Amino acid sequence: MSIKRIEAIIRPEKLEPLRVQLEETGYPGIMVTEIEGHGKQRGVEHQFRGNKYKTYFVPKIRIELVVKAAAVKGIVDTIIDVCSSGSVGDGKIFITTVDEVIRIRTQEKGVDAV
Repeated sequence: MSIKRIEAIIRPEKLEPLRVQLEETGYPGIMVTEIEGHGKQRGVEHQFRGNKYKTYFVPKIRIELVVKAAAVKGIVDTIIDVCSSGSVGDGKIFITTVDEVIRIRTQEKGVDAV
């Protein structure tokens, strides 16, 4: 059985609803990082007291999960269901194959370490 890494870039306000829904779906663990960046829109233009200014880097959250390949579809569907608003900036999901996993405490390897 193969192991996959799911990396999703999401809006910060979607983190808690996503965490709750993922708990109900079941997942082995999650890593969360606060990041800043932009996509094709190249930032966001704001107006404050009549002055326009542009924020080039927008706050986002990166979540990472390492899961058995069989769990990928359910987790990806959950991320899309919770995080999709239909607006620019909803984020992206990246799925990659993990060559090896080793649990440091027990030295378990592969799927057993997930």
